[in-house]
Amino acid sequence: MNKKPGGLYYGEYLQLDKVLGAQQLESEKRGAPAHDEMLFIIVHQAYEIWFKQILYEIGSIIEMFNDHVVDDRQMGRMVARLERVHKIQRLLNSQIDVLETMTPLDFLEFRDLLIPASGFQSVQFKELEIALGLKRDMRLPVDREFIYSRLSEADRGKMQVAESKPSLLEVTEKWLERLPFLDFEGFDFWDAYEKSVALMLSKDRKIIEDNPTLPEVVREHQLNELEATRTRFSAILDEKKFEELRSNGEFRFSHSAMLAAIFINLYRDQPMLQLPHRYLTCLVEVDELFTTWRSRHAMMVHRMLGAKIGTGGSSGHDYLNRTAQKNRVFLDLFNLPTFLIPRSDLPTLPENVIDSMRFRFGV
Repeated sequence: MNKKPGGLYYGEYLQLDKVLGAQQLESEKRGAPAHDEMLFIIVHQAYEIWFKQILYEIGSIIEMFNDHVVDDRQMGRMVARLERVHKIQRLLNSQIDVLETMTPLDFLEFRDLLIPASGFQSVQFKELEIALGLKRDMRLPVDREFIYSRLSEADRGKMQVAESKPSLLEVTEKWLERLPFLDFEGFDFWDAYEKSVALMLSKDRKIIEDNPTLPEVVREHQLNELEATRTRFSAILDEKKFEELRSNGEFRFSHSAMLAAIFINLYRDQPMLQLPHRYLTCLVEVDELFTTWRSRHAMMVHRMLGAKIGTGGSSGHDYLNRTAQKNRVFLDLFNLPTFLIPRSDLPTLPENVIDSMRFRFGV
């Protein structure tokens, strides 16, 4: 008797017949099964399953941002979902450890059977990069053409659809632009911030000039570095200078969005800004973990292939190393600490501004 229990059945619910039947070894089809090809397939299929989950989480966050006003209750959900993405990303990184149990000789048993298939053809990963904000014009020119030329017509169509949708970078920028506290009820924060920066830099200059232990060449170097810091601060405070740098690709956020991100980081202890600060920190973590994954992938390719070209025709690990650094989305948030000043030098916020950022419990 082979009758299954009534109701929902585990294998059917998970469609395990499809999932566990999806490992077709090319080497086996050619009559010379390569043992490690099974591992290679399963690891990459697992990547694709997790990419789908990350896309699902990122898509839900973008959807929450679509409203002109983001409900405060949704910020907690966004942070929780990004923290889930972090856990998945760490899992993706650890899968490389499993793949590296395969030796270069093991890989060579079936590697040539994969040509011209390549990870470049992972449409889900490209959709994920696009959903985060890495759209076509932000890629290296060689990367831009190389990827699209290796996709089927149907998959190129999917990429075009993804490019037409708002990204997490774009909706975050619009959300930051709406921060109301920068010019609030007669208080101009940036005027006060500029004065605090000038005071801080003047103190730094005096410390350098009055330090008797510094050799003259070192003193001159430190003063030059201080002037470079002053120039960076002036760029963030002068919208015209900022937009010039932005047009050259040095910033991605708009001027108002960048100022809002700085404000949130400077006053993150204020109750109203704690979740926004956590959200921005989560974006940095997403970018860092994907950069780590790309770098580890490049190292693994070097370990497996040496100086050989990749199965998709790229220059192998050299190409992957370049894109690992270039394909970062939230660089503005990484560079943001440049514009932070010590808490002791922060402009004191007026009581009406502080009051507007408190949580009220019947008071």
